[in-house]
Amino acid sequence: MTSSSIRKFLFILPFMILLVIFAYYPLYGWVYAFFDYTPPIPLSQSPFVGLKWFHTLLENQVKIDQTLQILKNTFGMSGLNLLFSWLPMIFAIFLTEIKSVRFRRFIQTVTTLPNFISWVLVYSLAFSMFSSEGIVNGLLKLLGFIDSPILLLQNSDHVWIMMWMWTTWKTLGWSAILYIAAIMGIDDSLYEAAYVDGATRMRVIWHVVLPSMVPTYFVLLMLQIASFLNNGLEQYFVFQNAFNKDSIQVLDLYVYNLAMGGGSYSVSVAISMLKSLISVVLLFSVNGLSKRLRGESIV
Repeated sequence: MTSSSIRKFLFILPFMILLVIFAYYPLYGWVYAFFDYTPPIPLSQSPFVGLKWFHTLLENQVKIDQTLQILKNTFGMSGLNLLFSWLPMIFAIFLTEIKSVRFRRFIQTVTTLPNFISWVLVYSLAFSMFSSEGIVNGLLKLLGFIDSPILLLQNSDHVWIMMWMWTTWKTLGWSAILYIAAIMGIDDSLYEAAYVDGATRMRVIWHVVLPSMVPTYFVLLMLQIASFLNNGLEQYFVFQNAFNKDSIQVLDLYVYNLAMGGGSYSVSVAISMLKSLISVVLLFSVNGLSKRLRGESIV
C-alpha cells in the first residue's frame, strides 16, 4: 500500500469509526427480541424465548388487525409523500423563473426555514391556529360561519392528508435545493439553442429544464422508496392524541409506544427488526430497478 493510499484511508477512517459506532454497533440490540426482557433485570438473567415475540404478532385476530392497521397507516402516509415527491422539483423550477433576485431569495429563505424548526414547535404552531380556542376557530366564530369549534387536531378522518400537508410545508423549500442546483448546472448552450429554434419559455422548461432534472429526481425517488417504512417518529408523536391514535400510528411510533408505554421492549425490538429487514429488501429492489432502467445503481 502506497503512502498516498494510506493518507486517503486515514482521511476516511474517522467517518468509518463513526459509522461503526452509531450504525452497526446498535444492531447488537436486536438480541433483545429473542429474550423475555424486563428492565432493570440484566439480559443475562432474562429467559431465552427464541421466536416467541415474532409469533405473538400474529397469534390472534386482534393483533393481526392491529398490525394491518399500523401497516396501512405507514404505507398510506409514506405513499402520499411518494405520490407528491415531484412537488419540490416543480417548486424549484418556478423559483428559478422569478426574475427579481431579492424576491426569489426571500421566497427561498421563507420556504427553507421551516425545515430547521422542530416538530414540537410545528405542533405548537398548529395548536395555536387550529385548536378549539385557536385563531382559525376564533375567526370563523367571529364571522358567523360556525357556532361550535371545529376540532381539526382531534379529527381522525383526514389525518393522513393533514400530516402530508405539514410535511410538505416543512420540507418543500429544503427539498428544492438539490433541484435548484441541478438547474444551475444546465449548460447555457442548451438554452441558446432552444431560443434560436424559437422555443417559448414553457417549451424551454419542458424540453431543456425538466429532462436535465429527471436524473436527480429519479435518484431521490429511489432513495425515498428504499426508506419507505422509515417515515419518522417525531411528527406523528407530537400530533397523536386519543382521538386520532388509530389513524396516525405508524411503525416507528408503534414501536416507541410499545417500548415506552406498554413496557414490551422485546416485542418492539422484534417489530423494529422486521421493519429494518423489509427496508433492506426495498433498498436492493429499487437499486436493481435503477440499474435496469437507467443503467446505474444507487448503492
